Amino acid sequence: MTTKRVTGALVLSVVLLGGPSLALSQRGGMEGMKGMDMGHEIVIPKGALYTKADVEFMQGMIAHHAQAVVMSRMAKSHGANPQVLRLSAKIDQSQVPEIHIMQDWLKRNKQFAPDTSSWRHMTMAGMLTPEQMKELEAAKGVDFDRAYLEYMIQHHVGALRMVEDLFASPLAGQEVDVNVFANDVVTVQTAEIGIMQKLLTQLAK
Repeated sequence: MTTKRVTGALVLSVVLLGGPSLALSQRGGMEGMKGMDMGHEIVIPKGALYTKADVEFMQGMIAHHAQAVVMSRMAKSHGANPQVLRLSAKIDQSQVPEIHIMQDWLKRNKQFAPDTSSWRHMTMAGMLTPEQMKELEAAKGVDFDRAYLEYMIQHHVGALRMVEDLFASPLAGQEVDVNVFANDVVTVQTAEIGIMQKLLTQLAK
């Protein structure tokens, strides 16, 4: 219960501190994961310590992370400044291993594990639309820096919304690996949002 309250408070604080979409913190239910369509039925074995919401969270976050990696790998070829380059490399290098963690968890529990192309046909909270991805792809130099930071803040706030929705679902987020992973997402991505907001402020000067 404490974990759920802390996570919800962090999501709200991120949005109040300048996150791009207040609506993300106001919608109820499983809005953050409504874009899922795996095409695979989720069957939870009797006595399992995890829930359907846990499976959907892990599947959806794979697609979410995969898009963040694609975005981050644009930085070098698009003339990003050194600070944005370092941040994008950090996001890339941290989220790839996390994708493997999620895939391994799903396979271990005999659930469908999406691959990294899943971002192309899933729309989770905060993920960029095809039009936004085209805009980011077309941007260069400081325009890329600004677009990358703004869109990655949007992306991270969406991830926090997915965690909030997970913990709002009955009995979800209590299996130890899911709980630890979800709270790590909150800790890391909340910190990165703060970094990106500061970098955006510096670009405006």
